[in-house]
Amino acid sequence: MDINLEWYRCFYWVAKTGSLTKAAAHLHITQPAVSQTIKQLEDKLGGPLFFRTSKGVHLTAEGEVLFRYINQAFHHVELGENAIAEMHDLNSGEIHIGASDTLCKHYLLPYLERYHKQYPNIRIHVTNRTTPETLLLIKEGAIDFGIVNLPVSDKQIDIRESSSIQDCLVGGREFSHLAGSTLPLTSIQQYPLLLLEQGGSTRKYVDDFFASNQMTITPEFELGSIDLLVQFAVRGFGLSFVIRDFITEELNAGELVEIQLDPPLPERHIGIATLRGVPLSAASKSFLALLP
Repeated sequence: MDINLEWYRCFYWVAKTGSLTKAAAHLHITQPAVSQTIKQLEDKLGGPLFFRTSKGVHLTAEGEVLFRYINQAFHHVELGENAIAEMHDLNSGEIHIGASDTLCKHYLLPYLERYHKQYPNIRIHVTNRTTPETLLLIKEGAIDFGIVNLPVSDKQIDIRESSSIQDCLVGGREFSHLAGSTLPLTSIQQYPLLLLEQGGSTRKYVDDFFASNQMTITPEFELGSIDLLVQFAVRGFGLSFVIRDFITEELNAGELVEIQLDPPLPERHIGIATLRGVPLSAASKSFLALLP
């Protein structure tokens, strides 16, 4: 059955106030309009809902039954409005973020900490996936936004550039003799290479860089994360491409040495990815406002 919410809104306020005049004032309509609305509702339900007395109007037995349900319904509407208000005030809500292990650890974590301290009632969910998988999760609606390695291109995704990152070639102490000079790109195949597994944006970036220089490389090891690349490089398994800002501790401690490459890999950026045309929640907007 079709439900006319305005009829029930009118019924609710007449029942609450016990007066057609007071209900009309609250609803900002005329008293005859209230009377006509109540008559339409009574005709639809098949009987009177109010009876008149010298002190106003009172509910009939049928009206009492209906009011119990309508009162609950309007109470839930009020609860819903209050819940939305709390979400806009950032007193409640959820954020679903996608990011790789590396970006989560080295880029996202400080902002998550700041946001959690500022808005402790917002629940934060982080899903660790590669950049291509993160973009897929955005399009499926499983996450609100993603932190990705650029470049990426997808017609359904909006990208905002964030912090710049610089990839560099590193090796353990066994390769410290290479740190004092520039290594030609063509000479890199003389050394064992450690690369990320295929399928992620960072591995594609490295492969595309070599392809643009008419080269193809075959790694000694293919690993699942940059943290693993760093650990294998520290232990002398070979040379690896990693992000310089993410290995400052290892470089300062001398566990890794940076090897200048000619030509070097160009600078790239971290990106913030959202689904095109879909508005973000207040909680997501406030979090993204923290990011550079």
